[in-house]
Order: sequence, then C-alpha cells, then structure tokens
Amino acid sequence: MTITLRRLTPWAILTVSVGALVLGCSGRWSDPWLWSYLAVLSGTSFYAIASIDDSVARERFSPPTQGADRRWLQIIRIVAIAHLILAALDTGRWHLTHVPAPVRAAGLLGMLASFLLVFRALIVNRFFSAVVRVQSERGHHVVDRGPYAHIRHPGYLGMIAGIPLGALVLGSWVGFAVAAIYSALIFRRVLFEDAFLRVHLEGYASYAQRVRYRLVPGLW
Repeated sequence: MTITLRRLTPWAILTVSVGALVLGCSGRWSDPWLWSYLAVLSGTSFYAIASIDDSVARERFSPPTQGADRRWLQIIRIVAIAHLILAALDTGRWHLTHVPAPVRAAGLLGMLASFLLVFRALIVNRFFSAVVRVQSERGHHVVDRGPYAHIRHPGYLGMIAGIPLGALVLGSWVGFAVAAIYSALIFRRVLFEDAFLRVHLEGYASYAQRVRYRLVPGLW
C-alpha cells in the first residue's frame, strides 16, 4: 500500500511532538532510555499507519463528529500529555524518583507488546475511532476477528497497560502515577463504550454473548 504524505502527517506530528516533550522537558537528549521509548512509539505507530487504508486513517485521526464521550476524551488527552511532561521533568531535572534499569527494560518490552496490540486492533478493526460513535455512513458492523475474537476491547487493553509501562521506561514513578490515572479513565471508557454499543450498534449484544470478556480472557 502506498503511504502518502497526508497519511504520514499524523505519524510525524505524533513522533515529533512526543519527542519534543520528552527530550525537551528532560533535557537529556542523549539518554538511550528516552530514545528507546521514542523508537518503540514511532515504530509501532508507523506499522499501523502503513497498514491501514485512507478511510480508517481519516476516522482515527479526523473523525467527523465529537462522539458521545467528548468531554471525557479531552480529559484523557490532557492526562496523557501531563504524564509525559511530569515523567520527563522527574527523570531529567527533578530527580524525585528512580526506576531501576531492569524495571525499565521490562517496561520497554511490555510497552512494545501493548502498543502492538493497540495498533493490531486498529488494523483489524476498520471502525477503530478516536471517538465513541456508530459510523453508519461507513457501514459500521461488529468486528469479531483477530484479537476481537478473544476480547471485546483489545485496543483499550493495550492503552491501559502500555501508557504506565511507558512511564517506567521514561524512568519516573511520578509519571507512572499519572499514567495510572490515564488507565483508570480508559477503563471507565471501556464501560461507557461497551454499554453504548450494546444499545446503538446492531449485532453487538449478540457479539458480547459470544465473546464474554471485555479486557482479560477468563477474567473480565
């Protein structure tokens, strides 16, 4: 699939923005842990943007409506940015907390696995959107293949795990604490979106009976 400049723009904005926040706020431009974090984020997101078609990219990055959960989405985005800023300041300037190297290494592997799950869900589900809505104009229907054959919200599982693990890679327990708030907000969104789809998306209630677990197979 040809990757156009328009398709690459969101990926470039994400990479440059996060890189500027992490490296600029920390002041540690040569820190291998920070560059490893950016490499995982940039590499996995490039894998996703290179694998989806233009309609999915538009829905993900420029949805036509604000969706049913817009106020909470704004809060989620603010907390996501805050955890990056605070983690970078802590690890590079404040030195309030310290994450041992083995924990950072484990966090890097977990972050990689989590982000691959997020972007695999994006690739499999052409209705994967930044907002909670039914995409009637795109023929929205239930997707039950790939990771969706096992859990109903694999993308959210990757976000819930990946963001706090990424804070460990950055080397900050302060960032990890703020990232835990982000995860709690995403968990709330799982509950909201699951209930919304049961009511508004045809076939979702039947799908929920077949695939019983929202996030963790065999548990919940």
